[in-house]
Amino acid sequence: MMQDVLEANEPIAQPGLIQRISTSISRLYQHYLDKWTPHTASRWAFTLALIFGFMVRIMLRQGWYIVCYALGIYHLNLFLAFLTPKIDPAFSHDDDDGPGLPTKANEEFRPFMRRLPEFKFWYSVTKSTLVAFFCTFFQVFNVPVFWPILVMYFITLFCITMKRQIKHMIKYKYLPFSLGKPRYQTQENSSKPPAH
Repeated sequence: MMQDVLEANEPIAQPGLIQRISTSISRLYQHYLDKWTPHTASRWAFTLALIFGFMVRIMLRQGWYIVCYALGIYHLNLFLAFLTPKIDPAFSHDDDDGPGLPTKANEEFRPFMRRLPEFKFWYSVTKSTLVAFFCTFFQVFNVPVFWPILVMYFITLFCITMKRQIKHMIKYKYLPFSLGKPRYQTQENSSKPPAH
C-alpha cells in the first residue's frame, strides 16, 4: 500500500526532445496535408510534375530503368485498385446484398465506392514517386538491364490488365466514375407537347 502511494507521487516523465520534435513535425505535416486535401487539381498537377521530373532524370542520366519499371508496375497496381469497386461483384454471392450502382431509372442512386479512394491513390503515387526519385541518387539501384524489353513488357502487362478490367466493368455493369446524382425525366414531363 505504501509503495502505491510513493509511485503515485512520482512525477510523470516528459517525452524526450527527439520525440517532441518528431511529434511537432508530424503534426505540421498532417496540417499541410489536410489543407491540401480539397485541392484535387493542384495535388495532381504537382504529382504529374513530379513524375515528369522523374522521367526527365531517368532519360538524362540513362540509368535506373529497373526503378522506373518498378514504379510503373506499382502505379498500375494503384490505378487498378482505384478503378475497382470496394465490394467486388465477382466475389458477391448474393446479387441483392451490398451496395451497387443503379441500372434502372427507378432504383436509388448510390455513388461508386472505390477500393482505393482518390486521396489515398494520389498520396501513394506521390510517395512512391518521391521514393523512386530518391533511389536514383544511389548507384546501387542502377542495375544494368536492356530497357526496351522492360518497356515492351510493361506495355503488354498494361494492355492485358486494362482489357481484363474493362471486361469486368462490362460484365458487372459499373462505371468507376460518378458525376453526381443523375436526373431522370418523368413520364408526364416527357409526354407533354412543347409550348408555342
